[in-house]
Amino acid sequence: MRKIALFCLLACWLTAAAGRPKVGLVLGGGGAKGAAEVGVLKVIERAGIKVDYIAGTSIGSIVGGLYAAGYTAAELDTMFCQQEWLSLLTDRRSDIGNEPYKVKDGVTYIFGFPVMGDLRNGDIGGFGVMRGEHVEQMVDSMARLKGHANFESLPVPFKCVAADFRTAREVVIDDGQLSKGVRASMAIPGIFKPVNRDGMKLVDGGMMNNLPVDVVRQMGADIVIAVDLQQNEQKPRNGQTDFGLVSGIADMLGFGGLLDWVAQRPDITKYNENVKKADIYIHPPLPDMDASSFGNKNSARMIKIGEDEAMKHWDKLVKLKE
Repeated sequence: MRKIALFCLLACWLTAAAGRPKVGLVLGGGGAKGAAEVGVLKVIERAGIKVDYIAGTSIGSIVGGLYAAGYTAAELDTMFCQQEWLSLLTDRRSDIGNEPYKVKDGVTYIFGFPVMGDLRNGDIGGFGVMRGEHVEQMVDSMARLKGHANFESLPVPFKCVAADFRTAREVVIDDGQLSKGVRASMAIPGIFKPVNRDGMKLVDGGMMNNLPVDVVRQMGADIVIAVDLQQNEQKPRNGQTDFGLVSGIADMLGFGGLLDWVAQRPDITKYNENVKKADIYIHPPLPDMDASSFGNKNSARMIKIGEDEAMKHWDKLVKLKE
């Protein structure tokens, strides 16, 4: 009995010395389907798992960045279900109303949506017609409420993925203003203006790495939980990316050709490798949803779908906690 007791004590000491495995969370891109990621977070919290590192792309960068700043799954649930996403993403001005055409402060608006920059300053939108200012302001104000406006101050280390439009190169952001990094990660080319940073023009990271498992591994994660929002059996269909609402806007404004170019860019090989590298791979089934399926009812439904899908991995999550 004494030898058994000594062995148990030694095993406990070795376990404590080694420390628990570090858990990494990966949140993929997918527009409105990001609501499902909130449902997954609810289950992760319910299982009592402490997340040590987070990496996200596009909508996953918004959810991941705010979660890293200290927001709970319940708080993010409220954000998704109560936010006016159409106005938020398109920078729509409610004070303009529903006038078919109006120029205000040098900016052209169609039904309240800005479609051209400030001509007086030579700003005609660059590679995108929307500035994404409302999204940036929302993330910044929410992060400041938690006291963590910059990457460096986040309680949980977080990185988001963008892409340099000029070189089609993946760019991982982990410093500076959180809202600016998130804004770059979700800047769909042809729709949102790129974010200028260190001589680069940064756009949506989904065109290069939509499920950045490799990024969170490099951060130091031993075990990775990945939430994939792509709805085509783990492989982009014909290399295309689902842009939903923004695709329609792009066609209307004559940017469809540019989006076609972007749709050809996702690195399918990297994506498939990242799927395999995840220890717990959660893939919420959202076949009838797309990137534009925002709104209270849709968000609530997708959150529930994400929660239900995560519960299928409950035994693995509990084992990870133990």
